[in-house]
This record gives sequence, C-alpha cells and structure tokens, in this order.
Amino acid sequence: MIRLIEVTDNDGRVIESGWLARAETVHRQLRTKLPADYAAKMKRVFAGGGRMVIAVEEDAVVGVAIWRVHENTFNGVQMYVDDLITDESRRSRGVGHALMEGLQRKARALGCESYTLDSGTHRQQAHKFYFREGMVVTAFHFDKKL
Repeated sequence: MIRLIEVTDNDGRVIESGWLARAETVHRQLRTKLPADYAAKMKRVFAGGGRMVIAVEEDAVVGVAIWRVHENTFNGVQMYVDDLITDESRRSRGVGHALMEGLQRKARALGCESYTLDSGTHRQQAHKFYFREGMVVTAFHFDKKL
C-alpha cells in the first residue's frame, strides 16, 4: 500500500528530516545535477515556497514531489509541481497516480484554481502518463539560460 508523507509543514520547515535524506536517491533520478549538499539545497527551495511530499511503500521511498502554491495572472491561484518522480523500479504501479491524487486534494483544500507542471519535451513516457491523468497542454514553456 502506498502512503504519502509530508516532509515539510505549511511554512516550509522540514518536519521529517529522515525521510528527506531517504528521498534524495529517488529525487536524483530526475534531477541529476542537484548539488552534493542535498539537504541545504532543499532547505533553500523550501524557504522559497517549495514543499515536499513523498510516496512510501513498505518503508521505501518510491516517489517524490516538490510543489508550491502561487498566484499569477494566467491561472490565478495554482499549485505548481516542480518535480514529480516515481522510482524507476516502481513505475506503472500507481505511485505517480497516488502522488497526483494527493497533490490535487491538497490543491483543492488550499483553494487552488488549477494544478500545473512542466515536463521536458524529451520525457514522452511522462507525457503519456499526464494525459492519462487528465492533464492537457495549455502553453509552451520558453527558457533562456543566463
């Protein structure tokens, strides 16, 4: 059975430091360029509004999500998901679905009008999953490194 554990509280404080450390391996499967000091990096992300929830099965971290709530002129109040990762060995077993459902419940409870995320153009398997979960493409995301 998959259970979701909040690693941060509503103010971005780490309330489950042991789980934060255990989430690192799964998180790095998507974000391979995270710095060596993972905890410090994540605390900066949390200070900037990011929050973390993990999916756990049989005491193993099988999924990680980083999210934040903000308001903009396009979507109003939205939950934006920075990262949604299912452990490579546990894909297609309901982990991503459990994270998405849990995040969307939280978004509704927080008064969000939409649930959004970006996905790299090369992540075609992820896109299939997002479409199955009822998401639609609404824009192109443009980026320029500085």
